[in-house]
This record gives sequence, C-alpha cells and structure tokens, in this order.
Amino acid sequence: MRVIEVKLYQFDELSDEVKLKVMERMADINVDHGWWDFVYEDAATIGLKLMGFDDYKCEGKLTEAVGEVCRRILVNHGKACETYRTAVDYYDRKHNGNPYIEEDFLHSLLEDYRIMLRNEYEYFTGEEAIAETIRVNEYEFTEAGRME
Repeated sequence: MRVIEVKLYQFDELSDEVKLKVMERMADINVDHGWWDFVYEDAATIGLKLMGFDDYKCEGKLTEAVGEVCRRILVNHGKACETYRTAVDYYDRKHNGNPYIEEDFLHSLLEDYRIMLRNEYEYFTGEEAIAETIRVNEYEFTEAGRME
C-alpha cells in the first residue's frame, strides 16, 4: 500500500497565475444551468413570454395588451432600465398622435431583454463572479490548480 499526501489550497491561497488558470478552466461554472431563469421570470411578470434567445435576437410574445405591459414596466422597473424607457417612448408616441405599432413595441422590448440576457451572461462569466462561486463553494486545489 502506498499513501500519498497532497497539500490542498483555498482559491485565495493560490498564486495569481494559477488563479487565472483555474478561472479559465471553470469559466462556465455559473452558466452550466438555467442562469437565464430570473430574466425570463421578470419578463413574465410584465406580460412578456420569452421563448428563446441568442447573441443577435430574442424571441417572445406579449401575453397582455401593450398598455398593460407598459403599466407593469413603469410600476416594476426603475427609470434607469431600458424597458422603462421603451414604455415611456410608447406612451409619448401614443399621446402625441404618433401611433406606436405593437410590433415595434414588441421588437424594442425584446431587444431590451436580449441586452439584459447578454449582460447577465457576461456577469456570470466574468472573473469576479467565477472567483466568488469558487470561494463560496470552498473548492480546494493543488498548488498547480488541479481541483481535488
């Protein structure tokens, strides 16, 4: 029988070079599950059903009338949110006699959500989020960065 002793380190005990290698190897740790669920749930609360997305477009349909979707956005989303600006733009056009076609509103809203999804993905795959997940889960590594 042979006994091998291995020293294990917490993430913050590793050298900066090894930390980078670990984060590269674990780059998808935060996106290997339904990371988009929160954004989909948010959309549903305003009356938008998201049905798919990629880097270039987001697909979905309104489950409520445009006016109700706008009202929910104005109540639930902050002024800094793009969806808020989209809803305000709809109301401004409507009240100035410039009809805002439902398809245009839907297209703008889906673009807002595509950007939200992209931002979420970029956050979850960023170094800070990856390192935090590693720390929270208390993963241990060899000095070379192998996970044990």
